[in-house]
Amino acid sequence: MTEIWVPATLIVIGLVGIVVPVLPGLLLVLGGVLLWSWEVSTPLSWWVFAASAVLYAAGVALQYLVPGRRMRRAGVRTSTLALAVLLGVVGFFVIPVVGAAVGFVLGIYLVEHGRSRDARTAWNATKTALGAIFLSVGIELLAGLAIATTWVVGVLASR
Repeated sequence: MTEIWVPATLIVIGLVGIVVPVLPGLLLVLGGVLLWSWEVSTPLSWWVFAASAVLYAAGVALQYLVPGRRMRRAGVRTSTLALAVLLGVVGFFVIPVVGAAVGFVLGIYLVEHGRSRDARTAWNATKTALGAIFLSVGIELLAGLAIATTWVVGVLASR
């Protein structure tokens, strides 16, 4: 019974960390499943971890591919994205908790405004970037919930 509380706590903290980007949320969710698999150490627990690792990899890949594709389709250039990511990294260290998102969005606006010299074009690109951030968080949260559900099913099946 005690072998599920620590992993469950890690999974819940990880899910919260996805929405409030202070912690590496999806990694904590996967870590909770790994800890449970290690403690229980049955073939079923390792299959649950393997399925969770596949969901993790899919979530991480989709988290970047889908929003990036939408942004490029909206006309936001790859170089703009690269500079925005750089400002996002700077923002992460300058403004606690939300700095990465603020830096990324501000980077999109500044680069697009500098390129087009049009505030409306820059604002449209920025709105697209905000939508991409929310889509990315949504994809990560869905992956985390899928991993958590897989773990719960594994726990119930192992009883």
